[in-house]
Order: sequence, then C-alpha cells, then structure tokens
Amino acid sequence: MINKITAKLKNSIAGGAIIIASFSVLSRLLGLVRDRFLASTFGAGDILDVYYTAFRLPDLVFNTLVLGALSVAFIPIFLEYWHKDKEEAWEITNSILNILLIVIFAIGGALFVFAPQLITRVIAPGFDPEKQQMTIELTRIMLISIVFFTASNILSSILNSFKRFVAYGLASVMYNLGIIIGILLLVPSYGPKGLAYGVVIGSILHLVVQIPSVLNSGFRWRANFKFTHPAVKKMGILMLPRTFALAINQVNKLVITIIGSTLMAGSIAVYNLADNLQYVPIGIFAIPLAVACFPYLSESAVKGDKSGFGIHFSTSFRRILFLIIPATVFVFLFRAQIVRLVLGGGAFNWHNTELTLMTLGYFSLSLFAQALIPLLARAFYAFQDTKTPVILSFISAILNLVLAIWLGGLMGAPGLALAFSIATILNFCLLIVFLKKKKIWLDLPKILDSAYKIIILSIVTGIVIQGMKDLSGGLVDMQRFWGVLVQFTAASILGGAIYLGLASFIQMEEVKVINIFLNKVKRIIKK
Repeated sequence: MINKITAKLKNSIAGGAIIIASFSVLSRLLGLVRDRFLASTFGAGDILDVYYTAFRLPDLVFNTLVLGALSVAFIPIFLEYWHKDKEEAWEITNSILNILLIVIFAIGGALFVFAPQLITRVIAPGFDPEKQQMTIELTRIMLISIVFFTASNILSSILNSFKRFVAYGLASVMYNLGIIIGILLLVPSYGPKGLAYGVVIGSILHLVVQIPSVLNSGFRWRANFKFTHPAVKKMGILMLPRTFALAINQVNKLVITIIGSTLMAGSIAVYNLADNLQYVPIGIFAIPLAVACFPYLSESAVKGDKSGFGIHFSTSFRRILFLIIPATVFVFLFRAQIVRLVLGGGAFNWHNTELTLMTLGYFSLSLFAQALIPLLARAFYAFQDTKTPVILSFISAILNLVLAIWLGGLMGAPGLALAFSIATILNFCLLIVFLKKKKIWLDLPKILDSAYKIIILSIVTGIVIQGMKDLSGGLVDMQRFWGVLVQFTAASILGGAIYLGLASFIQMEEVKVINIFLNKVKRIIKK
C-alpha cells in the first residue's frame, strides 16, 4: 500500500514534496523531542554550549565540502550522463564517492590532531579551560560522523536524481533517533560524551537506511578513481563556488559561536535551540518543495525548456509562500508557547525561556526569506550557475558578521538572531533581482497576486489567533503545562481552519492542489 502511494506521488513536484515533508514532519517532531531532552536534562548552560560548539569543526568540513555543494553539482551532471550512458554515470558516481571519502578522511584526521589548538585559540576563546577541554573531546568524537555523512549524502543525491524520496526522507528521522539514543542511553554512562556518540550513531543510521533503495536503483560500489574524467572535473569546478558560499555560511556560524563564547553562559545554547525551533516550518514546508523541484528544474534546464522551468519554479514559489507566510505569523504569535511547551521544564528555567523566546521572535522575521532562498538558489544551480548565489551570499554574510558583532554585544543571543534575519532578507532580495536578469519566464504577476492574497489572509488569521489566545488564556491556568497546551491548541486549530477556509473561499490554486492530492491518495488507498 505504501509503495503504491509513493509511486503515484513521486511523479510530480508536489507529490515528491509531500513524501519528503511527511518524513520531515516526523524528523522535526523527533528533533523537538531531542531538544526537549537536551534542555530539560542540561538547561541552557555550559554543557549545551559545549555540545553545540563541538559541531563547528565537523560542520565546517561536511557542510562546506559535501552537503549542498555536492548535490547541486552532482544531480544536473549525473542526469546529463544518465540520459547518454548509464554505465558511465555509475562510474562517475563511484569516482566522486571514493575521492570525497579520501578527502574527508584526510581533513577529518588533520582536524582531530589540531582540535586543541583550534578550539582554544579560534572557536571558543571565551570558554574557561574546563569547557574548552570538554569541547575538544566532543569535537573529536563527532568528527567520525562526517565520513558516514559523506557517503550518505552521495546516496541521497542518487535517490533525489531518480525522485526516490522515501529513503532520503527517512534518513533524517534515523539521525535524530540516533541522537536521542545517545541522550537517553549513553549520557548516563558516558556523561556529555554520550551526546557525541549519539551523533555518530545517528550518522551511521542515516547512511544504512538509504543503502537498500540505492542498490535497488542499480548502484554498485566500484573502486573507481577517475580524477581526470570530464564529468568529475566539471563537478569539481561547479562545486567550488558553492563550496565557497557554504564556507562563508560556516564562517558566519563560527563567528557567532566565537561571539557567543564571550557572552554569558548559555548564549550559544539559546541561539541554537531557538534556531532549531524556527527551522521546523522551513524543514517541513520549504526544503521538501525545493528538493523535490530541483530535479525538474535541472531536467528543464538540460532540455532548454525555459517555459517549463518557469512553470515549475513559479508553482513551487507560490506553494512555499502559501505555507510559510502563515507559519511566520504562527511562530511569532506563539513564540512564548512554543518555547514553554517544547523546552520548558527540568533544568530549563524561566530565564532560559525568556531569552529563547526573544531569540525565536527575531528569527521569525526572516522565515519567508529563509524558506525561499533554497528554491531561488536551486534555480541558478539548475543552469549550472553556482557563482551568482555565492557572490550574493558573501555580501549578506559580511552584513551578518558586522551586525552580529554590534547587536550581539548589545542584546546577546537575541541580537545575533536579529543580525541573521536582516542579512537573510537582503540575500533573498538580491537573489530575486539577479534571477530576473536571467530573462527566464517566471510568471511574476501570478506570484505577486498570490503573495498579496496570502499576506492578507495571514493578517486576518493572526488577528483571530491573537483573539483566541486572549480568550482561552483567561480560562485556563497559564502557569501550568496543560494550560499553555490548551491555549496553544485552541488558537492554532482555529487559526488554521480560518486560513484554509478563507483560502478555499477565494479559490486559491494552492488549496485546490492540496485537495487534488488528498483525493488521489484516497483513490490509491481504496484500490
């Protein structure tokens, strides 16, 4: 039954997005459970500061060289060769996999050796010696995970090329499950090191769960190292600008960590916990649509079908707007309730809660931009233009760094989030301007018409939500978990019903698409 449903859904962008989003919802829910365990067990203090700081070196390597950089270069070129010669496409895949594993292993080994110097002098100079030593230990353990993530990301790119999104979506679920295992089962025995071991377990599960589907697609590992193959060279060239852009992003995060290490204890934890919360709607709505759309954009670009490209892009853009703008209103209005329900309790005290909800509020200002940037960037990547997004990312990164130093010193963690939001909105605006210069038909009048309607509906929905919050808040005990939960549930259900009801009433296309797919799923189930 599940195979039948996924087989039908994967043949369209919306269908692929539904598959990815379904697993993304599960993954994000597990992520919230993970953060709940982290916050209630350790609070926003020294240990979580160390935990999040320990990600910096592994993330710097993996996110820069592999995540994002590889997929945007791999998928268009793999599909190009797949349509010409399938065997050659697999040879290229094996070469990329083997070369990257060697590179990652070598870099990871070097970072393992020099971790003490990097942590104490560069990444966390504001930590005391005990926190620095703990950060070094966790960092060295987490570096193991990047080898498994590298192999796993290659498999993910293969599955995305074939529009096989089930195993890809399940991988992130397994990763969060691994971290939860670390918190519950390993921390009692190994202390904070158990958190790092959980990350390694999660990376292994992330890889293993995708292997059967990749083997079913026809992939077989071979010891190929074709450094001079034109496709391998081309992939490397295309990866360079994107790698530079991701390096800028990682340096941004590194600077934020450095600034956070000099602020009061818990600032790094607060920033990361709020960041995880605000990313939930992006991970559920925006990323699935961008990922599902990318193969279609790439195919249209390869075939020279600019009209088809414009249709795919514009449709996905409007669907993201339809989901993310009301989500922005939702997160901003419910920021206190979200923090209290997800993180509040145990070692996570009221002071931690106040700082986190303020930080979450500033993050929410740029949710729309964060949600649309992945799609906008992929529009450039589909035409194998990785330079333009890099240059624009660099400009926004510079602004982020300047603002982070200024606002972080003035406001602490909330100031870091505000700096991030301002820079992200600038990046979004620049991407829009430069994409228009490519002279691709994007159906902008329809996008603007949808945006106008969505904003009006979201404002109305926000007024309803605030009214229900005030009404229900006076009927329950807001000092207790169940009281906050009742207020949150009542206001969110009413707000969601109002938004979808009004969208249906004015016959917005995005609601029609949802209804069409729900009816398709019902018909498939009945069969």
